[in-house]
Amino acid sequence: MSDFSLESPPADDAPQEYRVLARKYRPTRFADLIGQDAMVQTLGNAIAKDRIAHAFLMTGVRGVGKTSTARLIAKALNCIGPDGRGGPTIDPCGVCEPCKAITEGRFIDVVEMDAASHTGVDDMRDVIDSVRYAAVSGRYKIHIIDEVHMLSKSAFNALLKTLEEPPDHVKFIFATTELNKVPVTVLSRTQRFDLKRIPADLLVSHFAGIAEKEGAGIEEDALRLIAAAAEGSVRDGLSLLDQAIAHGAGEITAEAVRAMLGLSDRGRTRALLAAVLTGDSQAALTELNAQYELGVAPDMAIESLLETVHAITRVQVGAQVDLVMSAEGQEQLGVWANEMSAATLHRFWQLLLKGLEEVKRGTMALQTAEMVLLRLIHAAGMPDPGALMRALEEKTVDVPLVRSEPPLPDATPARASASAPVSGATADDLSVSPAPPEYSPPLEASLSAPAQTAMISGKPVPADYTALVAAVEIDEPMLGAWLYDDAAPVTFAGGELVLTGKRNPGCMASLNAWMTTHFGDRLTARFEDGGDAMTLHQQDEARREAETAAVLADPNVQRVFAAFPDAELTDYTLQDTNSRGDERRTAR
Repeated sequence: MSDFSLESPPADDAPQEYRVLARKYRPTRFADLIGQDAMVQTLGNAIAKDRIAHAFLMTGVRGVGKTSTARLIAKALNCIGPDGRGGPTIDPCGVCEPCKAITEGRFIDVVEMDAASHTGVDDMRDVIDSVRYAAVSGRYKIHIIDEVHMLSKSAFNALLKTLEEPPDHVKFIFATTELNKVPVTVLSRTQRFDLKRIPADLLVSHFAGIAEKEGAGIEEDALRLIAAAAEGSVRDGLSLLDQAIAHGAGEITAEAVRAMLGLSDRGRTRALLAAVLTGDSQAALTELNAQYELGVAPDMAIESLLETVHAITRVQVGAQVDLVMSAEGQEQLGVWANEMSAATLHRFWQLLLKGLEEVKRGTMALQTAEMVLLRLIHAAGMPDPGALMRALEEKTVDVPLVRSEPPLPDATPARASASAPVSGATADDLSVSPAPPEYSPPLEASLSAPAQTAMISGKPVPADYTALVAAVEIDEPMLGAWLYDDAAPVTFAGGELVLTGKRNPGCMASLNAWMTTHFGDRLTARFEDGGDAMTLHQQDEARREAETAAVLADPNVQRVFAAFPDAELTDYTLQDTNSRGDERRTAR
């Protein structure tokens, strides 16, 4: 590990204010920049061969060294060596005036600009005007623009020409965390470097060296916890290390860091998952409410369960274990990984992911989270669908077969798919369903004009009442709803439509006016009270009831109900067997 250089202190001996570790140990040499070896090698070769680009773009997540690298490049290009006669170098001396001035942020030829607060085209005009003049005290005039993606479109456009052909004494260095927001016209004019997240092991060794310099004793497990929580960011990790040193008063243990990071609640998350896996609904709800009273938001509780399920899955496939979790927690994950099947883990993940969305979207977060847990408990006791289907294929479940049912209306007998989904409910009424009542279409359902479309007043007339209602709904949705829900057809022939059902004089007048507009005076409608014909809505309901009864009587569905005594049918798909055999109909 390399030594860490500190920024040069002022000449006087006055006591200095405390500087946080993230500033105190900012890299002042390329040797201090960890985890970016490929970029350092590229820059070193470019400087040695005098192939220095006119514009650089540093991109990466927070805290990986984008701005620090920009300053190091400025030092490398302007360093003159201890004797004042040196040239550009990948290893700036750090003692010459340009190096010290850049480190202290007072070098006149290195201009840093925060694009988050200077977003407009006027700010870019100032930059463009300044590049006309040569460097005052350095070799190059360098413009560092941080968070460059925050510039406006006009500002980018104003900079393009200068960025493409700047004077020889000018270099541009951009830094951004959101590369996708930088126009491609800018990307094509720069040399891009992607700074990677720092690996956890490298962060551990880096933080250990800093802790030693600070005289703080820290356990290796504590360093690993901090490195894992930093998520590849050196600055985030140094901020956590700074906090840990203050928290532990110089002696830092893993338990203290775990408590500082709020990781001790993971034990309660495992307790909650254990209650779900054992089917203890009362214990699961009690634990969820206890966490809620401690300030844990319901969506955070579900997210913690998701993280735990993901960690179990990683252990099951042999991936690296969670560095942040305690040894006890890792042992419990191993037990669950051996006991739970991959299908169960995937089912848990999908249910929790869907539940998290419901909790965040709903108005009653706690109640929704409770229902998510109960749904999860129910799913935990379900067998693997693949094993169930194999058992059905092997006929290991003895269920009496029932006879085939009469044809559904307007179709040949349909057979329900054996994969019809079921969900928990009572089963006494469903274990063996009686044959469904035979469905006979009402008289009015068959009342229609000839198969070919009739022609009245030179315009096509719908062939039957159903087609007429569909045509009306296009122009008059409210009138079409009345015809579907409340009006029943008695006859529809010879240019006359006779309706019965729920009388509505306004709708009848609107219907006759609509038919006059479309078909002239040869198609009329009148209303008769006291008829017992069925509306289209009632006909559709009867048809669906007949279909559902046929599905429940299917032998394959009966086998599923025998395997799941507490179940109810919630959805099914029928395969038509008429001439259009590829058509599928779904009922809910």
